[in-house]
Amino acid sequence: MSGVRIAFTGPECSGKSTMAKWLSDEFSLKIIEEYARAYLQKKMAYSMDDLDRIAAEQFVRNSSKGALVADTEMLVLKIWSEEKYQRVSEHILQLLKRQEFDFYFLCKPDFDWISDPLRENALDRDRLFDVYEASLKKYNFPYCVLSGPEVERKEIIKGIFANKGIL
Repeated sequence: MSGVRIAFTGPECSGKSTMAKWLSDEFSLKIIEEYARAYLQKKMAYSMDDLDRIAAEQFVRNSSKGALVADTEMLVLKIWSEEKYQRVSEHILQLLKRQEFDFYFLCKPDFDWISDPLRENALDRDRLFDVYEASLKKYNFPYCVLSGPEVERKEIIKGIFANKGIL
């Protein structure tokens, strides 16, 4: 697994954190957790400037050397900004162009919503999934959809790693 860089992306409550932690544990990869959670726990409200700060720190963390698994990445920040503010900063767009991952796992929100004070989009996760998939295609990022129960998602990941000769 020398140097492989994997990112999880997708709508809120789609299994990104769960699968990233599993992949990190299963294959002894460094995990880069979602910085937004720590940042926003201290704030009751946030602005586009906050999204830029979150993106900058997430980018730095995701850019660390060696093999890693990122719980989130710049596509999440881009879509989040577009959804909340109907625009996205040039800063986030530039970070998105500069991020480097070997592969993306797009998590499908095909299970029940789990309420969380930091989550905002309980009712339109399927639409957002389509936005994520269209964006991955637009940027020509290599990806695979993870769907179904956790055990099936794990098998999909193992299959992708085996087929790509990563393991």
